[in-house]
Amino acid sequence: MATRLVVLISGSGTNLQALLDASRNPAYGAEVVAVGADRDGIAGLDRAQTAGVPTFYARVGDFQTRAAWDEAFTEMVAKHEPDLVISAGFLKLVGPAFLNRFGGRYINTHNALLPSFPGIHGPRDALAYGVKISGATLFIVDEGVDTGAIIAQVAVPVLDDDTEPTLTERIKEAERVQLVEYVGRMAREGWTVKGRKVTVP
Repeated sequence: MATRLVVLISGSGTNLQALLDASRNPAYGAEVVAVGADRDGIAGLDRAQTAGVPTFYARVGDFQTRAAWDEAFTEMVAKHEPDLVISAGFLKLVGPAFLNRFGGRYINTHNALLPSFPGIHGPRDALAYGVKISGATLFIVDEGVDTGAIIAQVAVPVLDDDTEPTLTERIKEAERVQLVEYVGRMAREGWTVKGRKVTVP
C-alpha cells in the first residue's frame, strides 16, 4: 500500500508538481492524498486540483490566535490520515498541536546547507557571506526554525557571477531531485531517527 503524503505549500508548487509526477509511477511507493496551504488563489492549489488531488487551506488571519490556527490546520491535515507530511515551500511555522500530532514525520526542504543560513533568505545570505558551496537540506521539522535533524543534503557550487536569482534557481533544481528521491526512499523503506541522526535505507 502506498505511503500517504499530505503536501503543504504557499506558492507555485513546483516541488509539489515533482512529487505528483513521481507518484504516478506505482513503483514510487507514495501517493499525494491531499494538498494544504496557508492561503487560497495560488498556483500550487491549481496544480493539485488539475491532478485530481483534494485541497484545503487556512489563513492565519482568519483565526483569533495563532494557536487556534495551528489546531485547526492540524485537524485539516489529520483528516487525510497522512503517513508523511511534506512542507514544500510552506511559509508558515507550525505550532505545538501540529508537532505533537506529526512529529518525526513532518519534513521540510530548505535552500541552504543547514545549519548555515536558516530562515527565508538562504541563497541571499550565502552569497553575502561569500561561500563557495551552497545547496539544499531536507530535514525533520522540530520546534525551531530550520533546526531539525537532517535527512539529506545536496551541494550546489556558487559561481563567481551568481546573483540571488541564478543561485536560487540552481538550488531549486537540485532540491527538487533530492526531495523526490528521499520521499520515495522513505516511503518504500522507512526511516529511523536517533537523536540528530536520520537513517534512510
